[in-house]
Amino acid sequence: MKQTDINWFRPLWRRAAVTGFIAAWCAWEWIWTKDTFWSVLVTAALAYAVYTFFYAFPKEEPSDGDKSQSARPPEGDDRQGS
Repeated sequence: MKQTDINWFRPLWRRAAVTGFIAAWCAWEWIWTKDTFWSVLVTAALAYAVYTFFYAFPKEEPSDGDKSQSARPPEGDDRQGS
């Protein structure tokens, strides 16, 4: 995903709304139309949405704006606990 896409999908309600829409479409295809091609295609899209939006979606960034917090001391700092 591009950074602009990630920023747009950052609010949970947007990810849930898109996934809910795809789930409703999936149910429509399986229950009402019973068209195997579209049913399988939309089920794959639903699986991709669930994986992308809820499992692999990047976690919240730190609020202070520092994206790389390091536990190591800066280079050249050879002090050992003093």
